[in-house]
Amino acid sequence: MLEPGTVAVLGPGGIGGLLAALLSRAGHRVICVAGEETARTLRQDGIRVRSVQFGDFTATVEADTELREQVGLCLIAVKHTSLDVALDRVPPGVLGDDALVVPLLNGIEHPEALRERYGERVVPGMIRAESTRVAPGVVEHGTPFTEVDLAGSPERLGGVAAVLEAAGVRVRIVEDETTALWAKLALLAPFALLTTRYRAPIGDVRTGRRDELVALVEEAAAVSRACGAPADPAAVLARYDAFPPSTKSSMLRDAEAGRPLELDAIGGALLRAAERHAVEVPVAARLVAELTAG
Repeated sequence: MLEPGTVAVLGPGGIGGLLAALLSRAGHRVICVAGEETARTLRQDGIRVRSVQFGDFTATVEADTELREQVGLCLIAVKHTSLDVALDRVPPGVLGDDALVVPLLNGIEHPEALRERYGERVVPGMIRAESTRVAPGVVEHGTPFTEVDLAGSPERLGGVAAVLEAAGVRVRIVEDETTALWAKLALLAPFALLTTRYRAPIGDVRTGRRDELVALVEEAAAVSRACGAPADPAAVLARYDAFPPSTKSSMLRDAEAGRPLELDAIGGALLRAAERHAVEVPVAARLVAELTAG
């Protein structure tokens, strides 16, 4: 994967579309796998990116409703709410034995389910970026960073990391999968739950709801530690404080657009892990209940 090659992207939305465009711009052949309308638009117009970090550009990609040829790397960037249906677009038999399947999904419970389908090809990835599909083939990337953690060994993942780095993505390889998954969830869960519950960007939450934010960060960190992953609440809060004030979580954007929420994959996963390890998470439990009730 060190040389430009073919990459499949299942779900060319906010995150998938951004990565597909960056990889295409870096010289890779990119096949986006999506529904018919989106695939047709991408074939005709490419992916248009408006980015705080990368500027504005348009990238040419191929697109189809199903992956029909072997690729070395398949990025899965769909929402949990549509994952089961989307996976039908990437049959396991079309992937070579050495291919890597990198899910960039929210939550911590999906790797096991994906391995039942794709086996040990699955390498969990965690991405930190605010990127939104505002129309088919149009992506707005609002954060001045795009960071990916890959869970596994440097020997196995060095090539993929180099490909993403060359495209402009900051990559870190974390050998312990539990640590990698919880590093993302401990950052994402408080951000997603609070911004969605109060329909407010991070700037409003970190000032007007500071005590609640701190308490929720502490709860997520306690569950992370109980699951065997290190956690640094102060570092998480520092990340939030560095976000542009207008930054919204993807869950809040889904709520504003009337789309299904990834509440179970994010908040539900946090509560289930807390219950398994007998960790009290009253703030998280209340927020999930209130969001569930609508």
